[in-house]
Amino acid sequence: MFEGLSERLSGVFDALSGRGVLTEKDIDVAMREVRVALLEADVALPVVRDFIDKARQLALGEVVIRSVKPADQVIKIVHDGLVDMLGGDDVQPLRLALNPPTVILIAGLQGSGKTTLSAKIALRLSKTERKRVIMASLDVRRPAAMEQLAILGREAGVDTLPILPGQAPADIARRAMSAARLGGFDVLILDTAGRTTLDEAMMSEAAEIARIASPTETLLVADSLTGQDAVRTAKAFHERLPLTGLVLTRADGDARGGAALSMRAVTGLPIKFLGTGEKIDALDVFDAHRVAGRILGRGDVVALVERAAAELDEAKARTMAEKLAKGRFDLDDMADQLSQMERMGGMEGLMGMLPGVQKMKQQIAQSGMSDKTFRRQRAIIGSMTRQERKKPDILQASRKRRIAAGAGVDVAEINRLLKQHRQMQDAFKSMAKGGGKGFARLGAMMGGAGGLDRLKSLGGGPPPLGSSQIGGPKPPSLPGLGGQPSAFNPFKKP
Repeated sequence: MFEGLSERLSGVFDALSGRGVLTEKDIDVAMREVRVALLEADVALPVVRDFIDKARQLALGEVVIRSVKPADQVIKIVHDGLVDMLGGDDVQPLRLALNPPTVILIAGLQGSGKTTLSAKIALRLSKTERKRVIMASLDVRRPAAMEQLAILGREAGVDTLPILPGQAPADIARRAMSAARLGGFDVLILDTAGRTTLDEAMMSEAAEIARIASPTETLLVADSLTGQDAVRTAKAFHERLPLTGLVLTRADGDARGGAALSMRAVTGLPIKFLGTGEKIDALDVFDAHRVAGRILGRGDVVALVERAAAELDEAKARTMAEKLAKGRFDLDDMADQLSQMERMGGMEGLMGMLPGVQKMKQQIAQSGMSDKTFRRQRAIIGSMTRQERKKPDILQASRKRRIAAGAGVDVAEINRLLKQHRQMQDAFKSMAKGGGKGFARLGAMMGGAGGLDRLKSLGGGPPPLGSSQIGGPKPPSLPGLGGQPSAFNPFKKP
């Protein structure tokens, strides 16, 4: 979402980094470019003015002018300003009532993603907080809205209120409150109806439901792609409803990011979540520091590790480590790694969380590492028989033609995949010979000036995510990414 803004700001800071001492003119030019970058990102003009005034005043201070690295100080000032604009140091979690059930009211315009968000929050509360959750749809206007919530509830493993045709939204809210109390549920999520535009009837209905349910949390769902319209919508809802927080959906799209930067400053309401995809688990807790870091090209390693911990299976990681210790890495293992990468957000999602990758986009594109390439590779492997995946050496011309027809690719792509697999397998065999010490060098392969070139030499494919310490040290209990218990050593002979 912040890709365009990140590229513009990176250019501004690159221009500053080459100067040993900053003059007032240098800072004026930099602040002007930052101002243009924020406006192009669709940030509200009053918010931009306030941000630039504060940043310029701090950048002209004596500490910055005489700093050993004045450019770094300016970057820090902009970073701190972004953090402040986005809500400050405190992460705002969902508040839960002392006396259950906690009622969470979901409001917003039609098409903003309210129903899907309801299921995402329900899944998060039931999975991570171990709460019993029930959802109820109060949308009696949109066709199949109630059925959609019921389907998403089954997918999330969460109860939904039975559908009784003909009931008014207020009556459904009363029935949902009664069902939550009698059923001993911890949380009740009310998915309200929306409209394509703001109108009095919608606001009155939402206000009546809020009066009946007395929600602990009233969340406004806003589509990031609507830009400044999302800010106007937030202000209008806030005037009629006791909003407690904001949620931005489609944060994985090509929105310019201005809505996120403006909404918190304009409304004073905290942004609690970012919807990062269509899948039911694609929901991130909003953290101003981490978002500011991504805008400035510093990545979000914390989010990467959290996603890895949630997606990667520790038992599979242990099995993978034991296989690699013996120098074994077949095409089934390779397909597993590609699937894990896709579940974690794909190549683009993962690269967006890594520091400094913004400046390597051209190299990454030339390396052939893309989500499309990996999907084709999975299709190729999926077109093989079990024996072929275990023993790729048996793949002769006739088998390759059959696989190519099944996967919809050329035979040349199959040859590239097999070459890539052989090189990776040889690399793991070589590292396993030294008692496993060579695996420590795999992390170095991913970094440094020639890291990408070395990765390209393997055909552009990903290293196994569950096999080594990629990206530096991690907590020893982290499942996946090679985080094994301290007593576990797959290279030690029994």
